[in-house]
Amino acid sequence: MTRLLVHVEGQTEEEFVREVLAPHLYGGGFTSVSARLVGRARMRKKRGGICAWHSAHTEIARHLTGDQEAFGTTLVDYYALPADENTGWPGRADCEDLTVSEKAKHIQASLLDDFRRHHGEAIANRFIPFVAMYEFEGLLFSDPRQMAHGMGEIDMTDEFQAIRDAFESPEHINDSPQTAPSKRIQKLVPSYNKVLHGNIAAIDVTLDCMRKQCPIFSAWLEKIESLT
Repeated sequence: MTRLLVHVEGQTEEEFVREVLAPHLYGGGFTSVSARLVGRARMRKKRGGICAWHSAHTEIARHLTGDQEAFGTTLVDYYALPADENTGWPGRADCEDLTVSEKAKHIQASLLDDFRRHHGEAIANRFIPFVAMYEFEGLLFSDPRQMAHGMGEIDMTDEFQAIRDAFESPEHINDSPQTAPSKRIQKLVPSYNKVLHGNIAAIDVTLDCMRKQCPIFSAWLEKIESLT
């Protein structure tokens, strides 16, 4: 029996786990795949948004301690990931000059090292950190036509494709407040709803297509699949 709890930062990622990731992993032998808003986001005045790392790692460790046969992972965005001294996630503040692939590897290794120091090797062996580069919506650009179709905005196909063509991969679409993937979508489609439209588009784009276009995401999913 292989159980996985994905600690996510918002409802968009929560729905993605439920509607896209879980069905795939059930087909690969997982018996339970669920998502939880990290940092008790439901109790905060503002929904979504990632909490401080000290809160996140405590919550993840509590889950792994309470279920000795479960695995835990994260699905959080690099964009807006806390980097300050008090709330920052390990590795986030000192990776700006690295390549996209190096940023992901550096942060994920830093998270695991910090988790291991706080909670020990045995628990850390069941923790697989993942940080999406740069944002969940970046994955949708794996297939701009299907992305537009899923949003009910097929006329936006060429505009979405132009954004995709400007970058090496969907995971390279950058992270300023003006140019993050979701901001680019909202500029073209003001009615874009992250939870609703984002996940319908994800279903249309398909997990297989995301894996082909997004090597960092694919490497994480391979690690998860290898647990069964």
